Amino acid sequence: QVQLVESGGGLVQPGGSLRLSCAASGRFFSISDMHWYRQAPGKQRELVAHITSGGSTNYADSVKGRFTISRDNTKNTVYLQMNSLKPEDTAVYYCNSQRITIGTRYDYWGQGTQVTVSS
Repeated sequence: QVQLVESGGGLVQPGGSLRLSCAASGRFFSISDMHWYRQAPGKQRELVAHITSGGSTNYADSVKGRFTISRDNTKNTVYLQMNSLKPEDTAVYYCNSQRITIGTRYDYWGQGTQVTVSS
């Protein structure tokens, strides 16, 4: 079992920055692909960014150039640096871990952290 704990959310003004962290328990972090999703009120959960176990990254078009995902395998932690925040970035942000081991997919979620962008 893997536990994911997000932190770093809060209230920020438009144009500001936040860095989210997601700390993972267990010994499988380095072989797991990690994702950040978000869900705004009344909307479906959407993929914001992901980073593979090998370090390749991909982003939603809406955050490209503003958000950066990174990982530190020595700390079992994935980060999401969010710059130039907009009101439409307001959402609950969730960390997700995925790996496939011996043909079985393992999928874990954190509890979420609220990000509010408002003046």
